[in-house]
Amino acid sequence: MARISGSIGRRPLLGAAAASAPAGPAVSQGAAANTLRFVPHANLSSLDPLWSSALISTNYALMVHDFLYGLGADLLPRPQMVEEHELSANGLTWTFRLREGLWFHDGEPVRAADCLASIRRWSQRDVFGKRVASQTADMRVLDDRRFEIRLTKPFPLMPFALTQAVILPERVARTDAFTQVTESIGSGPFRFVRDEWVAGSRAVFRKFERYVPRHEPPEAWAGGKVVHLERVEWQVMPDAATAVAALQQGEVDWMERPLLDLVPRLRRMRDVTVEVVERLGFYGFITFNTRVPPFDNPALRRALVPAVDQQEFMQALAGGDTELTKTGFGWFHPESPYANDEGLATLIGQRNLELARKLVRESGYDGRPVVQMLPTDLPAPNAIGLVANALLRGIGLNVDLQAMDWGTMVGRWRASGEGADRNPWHCFALSWSGLWTTNPGMHTPLYGNDHPNPRMEALRGAWFDAPDLDAQKQVARRMQALALEEPPFIPVGLWIIPHAWRASRVSGILRAPSTVFWNVRKTA
Repeated sequence: MARISGSIGRRPLLGAAAASAPAGPAVSQGAAANTLRFVPHANLSSLDPLWSSALISTNYALMVHDFLYGLGADLLPRPQMVEEHELSANGLTWTFRLREGLWFHDGEPVRAADCLASIRRWSQRDVFGKRVASQTADMRVLDDRRFEIRLTKPFPLMPFALTQAVILPERVARTDAFTQVTESIGSGPFRFVRDEWVAGSRAVFRKFERYVPRHEPPEAWAGGKVVHLERVEWQVMPDAATAVAALQQGEVDWMERPLLDLVPRLRRMRDVTVEVVERLGFYGFITFNTRVPPFDNPALRRALVPAVDQQEFMQALAGGDTELTKTGFGWFHPESPYANDEGLATLIGQRNLELARKLVRESGYDGRPVVQMLPTDLPAPNAIGLVANALLRGIGLNVDLQAMDWGTMVGRWRASGEGADRNPWHCFALSWSGLWTTNPGMHTPLYGNDHPNPRMEALRGAWFDAPDLDAQKQVARRMQALALEEPPFIPVGLWIIPHAWRASRVSGILRAPSTVFWNVRKTA
């Protein structure tokens, strides 16, 4: 389920909120007290979280589907659908037992055969899944509640890997991994009301009465998923100002990730709580096209490092609101167990423009134009992109700033291979959903945009093979050292977008890597 934020394809931060944008859909009137009216950050366009890379699909999947393991607040896996697992003494055979009381929304029980079919589909596309597949000798069903995965070599990260696998009925899981699933049948705490889905306007979920929660307290994506709501209505409102007005007037109950510019206004509203829910936020960086000159030269990319002031980037984005921004970290998320100080002083020490200019000259940069793409319709990438532009110019690069909408920019980015000579680009600023920068398996930007660094990929393999957390941390230090030597990107800071809700109506919202609806209560 690896996801990108709206700053790049895998999860848009939020569409631009223009005054001329069309108003959101009419909010249903006379909703029952136990119906939660929610404004999501984006439109739900796909019912297949393996096929879609949008963060909104993660929110959908967490409601409709259950997972074999869930991530706790410490980002470590907890048993979820699994009651228990056993690992053989040689570390090669994993045996899993499902807990009792698991049912799909179509009335069929969840069986071990469903789980194995889902794992097989997932392992064709997900990074962790591909690694599991590459080390699998055999997978087999033992009985309706037990299945076995036999490996060719140990894989200690198996429970974490399986936090990413959506469990589908066997007949649905047989869908080709590169074909989108269009049915919505899961075994999670909510069921999707397909008949009321209007793409671009509304998505509706109802409590799944046969769902049996675990007995532990809820924690992030793990624990007891106790549902107190009968119905959740997602009201899609592309215009942020319209959504804020609806919240103020009580037409909706909860707003996910308002624009940062609107946060001060929300904080002044009566009966509106503004708090951080998705604590891992969005990880911002400047990325490069390393296929073509001049950024195919690691020395030039390295020259940017001493010129970066992460606080300047975050000032442009959040106006110095230190509650909503974090700085002073390197190539892993600051809350990651793999965050480390290897070579970090070069990045977070006092900015040194003279050193950066000197390094640019020594790199052999010949003054050729550097095309920087700038999205005009996504506020966060636009803000950090403008700071990046000043930085690049300030150290002596000949920058051609080309502004365009996000869709056009993604198209050019994706065509950076064959079309590089005809329509070149060299860099742009973007962000990645925080969770997916917390470990080397998920952290796609570490390996380079469409031109992977084989040395970094070899280190990822070493991380997968590391026997324990201490050994994994040592590999992460080597990865950060290589990222400083041959930067795949330059980290520019982290920002966190709070949620807003009616304080007198909504309670029990859990902090998690992305929005969840269990434990939430609604009053009239």
